[in-house]
Amino acid sequence: MNAAASPPRRDETFTLGDLPLACGRLLPQARLAYRVFGELNAARSNLVLYPSSYGAWPEDIDWVVGPILDPARFCVLVVSQFGNGRSSSPSNSPMGLAEDGWVISHADNVAAQQRLIREVFGVERLALIYGWSMGAQQAYHWAALEPGAVERICCLCGTARTTPHNRLFLLSLRQALTADPAWDGRRFRATPEQGLRTFALIYASWAASQPYYRQGRHEALGYSSVDDYVERSWLPAYRRHDPRDLLAMLDTWLANDLGAAVGAARGDGRPMELAAALGRITARTTVIAGSHDLYFPPDDCAAEAACIPGARFERLESVLGHRAGNPRDAPREQALIRAALEHLCHD
Repeated sequence: MNAAASPPRRDETFTLGDLPLACGRLLPQARLAYRVFGELNAARSNLVLYPSSYGAWPEDIDWVVGPILDPARFCVLVVSQFGNGRSSSPSNSPMGLAEDGWVISHADNVAAQQRLIREVFGVERLALIYGWSMGAQQAYHWAALEPGAVERICCLCGTARTTPHNRLFLLSLRQALTADPAWDGRRFRATPEQGLRTFALIYASWAASQPYYRQGRHEALGYSSVDDYVERSWLPAYRRHDPRDLLAMLDTWLANDLGAAVGAARGDGRPMELAAALGRITARTTVIAGSHDLYFPPDDCAAEAACIPGARFERLESVLGHRAGNPRDAPREQALIRAALEHLCHD
């Protein structure tokens, strides 16, 4: 399919009713926003779940449909995770923040998405979950919590548990927002302009690699300097969000721990060792790590892949850093991901 084509799509909302959350809160009239490309086949065996990454709306990540996920072959379901401003979030629902005991877990996302695919699509087993970053986190949780409901997972630039080093990055982002004078300790009294600027600076320094900036890749995109790149690209990307939503998604990422989720699902309250939790995965699995990803280094991704029976690990050589897993304007990286996915789907 021509990558420049715009495949037909439809946007829908699924209302779940009052949803109990893993944190103990009840989310009134919870809803999932989703976008669909393609059609289910007669056997209902071609549904692909594509969960969202941090701060991403469908229009930010659905370029994958066509260049990588063929809508003539698959019915692709792009689902907004809780907290991203499209599905239930602090900005559009009674959902609160961690300061008031509200933390969305990936188990909550999985439970809601499972109802969506069963009640709306009538599907019991997904053909594939394709996830980048926080989307990969959700894919791992799906495959371990509902092993019979997933045939394949492709996890790009993400881990099943947030590492201590990754946690420091996330805490720095949270501190950037909550150190702003607009934050009163529990809520924002105004837009945290300085906090958002610091947030964007931190993100820009982590998301791309050192070689990316050294080679002037940002200048090739039309930015005159690093400062210009942050001001015109990174800052608008996060200023468009309600800052409460940014915090909610950070707290989900901070809470990302597959072993704890599996332990909670068992009902005994004891976290499972991560290796054992990953060992529950029966889906055919491909794990792709970016060679220069500062969030999820290849060693971290490879260590988790080694715990999944039969998993295939691939190192994607790219100076794009974390964005190697979402290479919207990088045909070389797209081709490598497409080849890895073809191998997974025909293995």
